[in-house]
Amino acid sequence: MAAVLGHNQYGKAENRVVRVFRGRDPHELVDYNVSVALSGGQEAAHLTGDNSAVLPTDTQKNTVYALATEDDAVAQPESFGIRLARHFVDTTEPITWARVKLDMYPWSRLGDSPHAFARDGGHVRTATVTYDGSATRVVSGVRDLVLLKTTGSEFWGYLEDRFTTLQPTTDRILATALVAQWLHTSEAVDWGRSHDTVLAALTGVFAGHHSLALQHTLYEMGSAVLAGQPEIAEIRFSAPNKHHFAYDLARFGLENDNEVFHADDRPYGLIEATVRGDDAPDPAGAFDPGQGW
Repeated sequence: MAAVLGHNQYGKAENRVVRVFRGRDPHELVDYNVSVALSGGQEAAHLTGDNSAVLPTDTQKNTVYALATEDDAVAQPESFGIRLARHFVDTTEPITWARVKLDMYPWSRLGDSPHAFARDGGHVRTATVTYDGSATRVVSGVRDLVLLKTTGSEFWGYLEDRFTTLQPTTDRILATALVAQWLHTSEAVDWGRSHDTVLAALTGVFAGHHSLALQHTLYEMGSAVLAGQPEIAEIRFSAPNKHHFAYDLARFGLENDNEVFHADDRPYGLIEATVRGDDAPDPAGAFDPGQGW
């Protein structure tokens, strides 16, 4: 059986870029982790070691930092990703496809200081931009959004077999560290406002929805996002169920009225779901499927 070269891509991963807007009063800053992946025309490099079509990953790194000087592009992760992806495909033969992934670390201003900040650890904002020379696809997102509510969550009525030990409950802690990604159908978007609106919808539904399962809550969260922004075609969730088990204090002669818990970090249930508009277009590789690919 002969070997053939399949899909391949290469790039510079995890470029840590901090841009300070010193011309603004007060100062502003953005803090990114940027990863670039490129594809197209790389057969010779793999098959014969001919690097004449390879744009070095070091050059890609330098490009990320150079384009970070452009105020309008760098201010939002989506616009920065669009700028980078189009640069690599439109200016570099024979590259035909680019994916740019960005993590944005939020910072909050310290009081009235014009130049002092504290890292906001509540979540990480994300964006993934793909471009193939004609179509640009933009996926915004959030990860490490840790949510918990102390009541308003049930879980019962599930399948049971001889290995089932879990007891049904009508009152439990519901907690997750949410990853969410949503696909836009337009670039005519106020990216910051859109992100804030989605975040408000996600957290508002989580807080107010009486949940019969984490799946139940995720669907309601996704539906609220689509209802609030029709230009969002679909939203994808990955939600670990951060279990909190009531600790057995009866053996010490103490009562535990569902108040003292053991936070169990693993193993955990992992719930994943997509909520789409019924007329949503084919995402065609817009979502990052994971490491590398």
